[in-house]
Amino acid sequence: MTAPDVVVVVGSVNADLTVRVARHPQPGETLLGSGSAVSAGGKGANQAVAAALQGASVAMVGAVGGDPYAAPATEILRGSGVDMSAVATVEGPTGLAVITVDEKGENTIVVVPGANAHVDADFVEERADLIAGAGIVLLQGEIPADGFAAAVRLSTGRVVVNLAPVIEVDPAALLRADPLMANEHEAGLILEQLGVGITSDVPEDLARALLDAGFPSVVLTLGAAGAMVATGDGLTPVPTPRVTPVDTVGAGDAFAGALVARLVAGDDLIAAAGHAARVGAFAVTGHGAQTSYPGPDATLPEVDDA
Repeated sequence: MTAPDVVVVVGSVNADLTVRVARHPQPGETLLGSGSAVSAGGKGANQAVAAALQGASVAMVGAVGGDPYAAPATEILRGSGVDMSAVATVEGPTGLAVITVDEKGENTIVVVPGANAHVDADFVEERADLIAGAGIVLLQGEIPADGFAAAVRLSTGRVVVNLAPVIEVDPAALLRADPLMANEHEAGLILEQLGVGITSDVPEDLARALLDAGFPSVVLTLGAAGAMVATGDGLTPVPTPRVTPVDTVGAGDAFAGALVARLVAGDDLIAAAGHAARVGAFAVTGHGAQTSYPGPDATLPEVDDA
């Protein structure tokens, strides 16, 4: 599947092991939890599923292990219609994320890369035709840096980057992002990586600094405060619907996937971000990552204009 209306996601595929707790433990503390469910995850897979459920044609480039976790890690990818022909099964374990979610819906996550470590430059270059034919190539930070750089180099379409977690990557490759998507913490780390000194954590200042660093466009995600789109034409706040969060795991990935789905469909960046904010708000009202994402028939929450 190669066409300008296709999104190719080059990224991670994980199994998520989720445990629910009343509150997060302090260092050295043991708490009782509940749940311990295994579900599909990985930032790459999450974003691929979110984009597919919003109507995009999506292909996934990634890897899973030859272990029992591979099946639950890929179940929703397959069910949502993502092209899996470029997902390889390699020796060793599937990537694993260990997640704790407290009663307020806030989470902590520890990721063991597993098979995702195989998505290096050689692996990506073997799938060059698929990547080169994509309208949008979407990347995150859960694969090796040389795999990230190779995907950018092979791309002939639009490159969209959500560098989460923030890993050290080639600056020239990173600056191809149009847009760069980041939260406030990630924005500061990316600026530091690019050698830009900034002491402010004000979203407007971060957005302007990222534009000045050379990004053509930036989308800052601001949680319950919505998002901000930054381009050469200025800064535009993007409101989000007011909802009661149940679980924030994967909400940023829902936003990212929905954003690229609307971009590849022809929306401008501000309109795409507005839709993505509604999809992200929907996602936090359900449990888990991919299991909480809205399908094409879901009723998305509306922004309160009052």
